[in-house]
Amino acid sequence: MKKLFALLVLASVANVSAAADVVGNAKNAKIEQCVGCHGIPGYKATFPEVFPVPMLGGQNAKYIENALNAYKKGDRKHPSMHGVAANLSDQDIADAAAYYSQQVPATAQK
Repeated sequence: MKKLFALLVLASVANVSAAADVVGNAKNAKIEQCVGCHGIPGYKATFPEVFPVPMLGGQNAKYIENALNAYKKGDRKHPSMHGVAANLSDQDIADAAAYYSQQVPATAQK
């Protein structure tokens, strides 16, 4: 039993370190699904309720990664975002976060 426990602990540590090694590459970002909502200044979504959609340009990459992972796991509740994030790999998430973190914030655009 102790060996099994030790093996499980080792496996979970390996998973965490593997996920931590993912480095985002903005050039590989698959943002096609993102720009339909997050690329339109002043856009308001109507599902599940009417709300302003945040512009992602200039956001902190770690914040974007955390948000996408929370949508993926279902910890953050939004049906559309869950559907999008559920299909993203850890690399896809890191790439999208890198891309948006390097963009100019919408409020700074003229």
